[in-house]
Amino acid sequence: MQWVEHGTQLLTTQVAALDEQAMTEPSALPGWTRKHLVAHVAANAGALGNLVRWARTGERTPMYSSAGQRNAGIDSGAKLSAAQLATWMHRSARNLAAAMDALTADQWRAEVVTAQGRTVPATQIPWLRAREVCVHAVDLGTGLTFAGLPDGFLSALAADIQAKRGLAGVPDGPLPEVVAYLAGRPHSLAGAADLGPWL
Repeated sequence: MQWVEHGTQLLTTQVAALDEQAMTEPSALPGWTRKHLVAHVAANAGALGNLVRWARTGERTPMYSSAGQRNAGIDSGAKLSAAQLATWMHRSARNLAAAMDALTADQWRAEVVTAQGRTVPATQIPWLRAREVCVHAVDLGTGLTFAGLPDGFLSALAADIQAKRGLAGVPDGPLPEVVAYLAGRPHSLAGAADLGPWL
């Protein structure tokens, strides 16, 4: 939860410093402007809120009704003004945080299904959100790098991505650069093959 708060604050600070023109410029993710990225982060909070609701009520509530619905939400969100997007991002983040805070110990142990079809306990929801806000704070392309994220988060993220990619090992190098490599982002590791996009 601390990493969620940290990443949310990083995004909030950066988005607040961007005017309308800057928000229409490309993010570090191919094909996405900064508006697309912020719309995705805002929509992700609502989607994870569906999993929190699932854990609380026991009623199956998928993150998204379909991949098409997810993509359409991002595209329509990218047409909003910078101010509207910032408001949406703040509101959805607050709503998700409040919903998570309200879960009981038993509800945290309930099983939910991620957008990738993995069945996980609700205790994984904060980690899913921490990845989104921290990694996409870097992807916003305002100068923040993985070196600006907490070491504990980077270690956990490296282990998570390595396991999901099924890699037996990773190249030697500074932890932030290793994480950038694993996440398919630009890095300075010599001779490391491109792993392709992640998240």
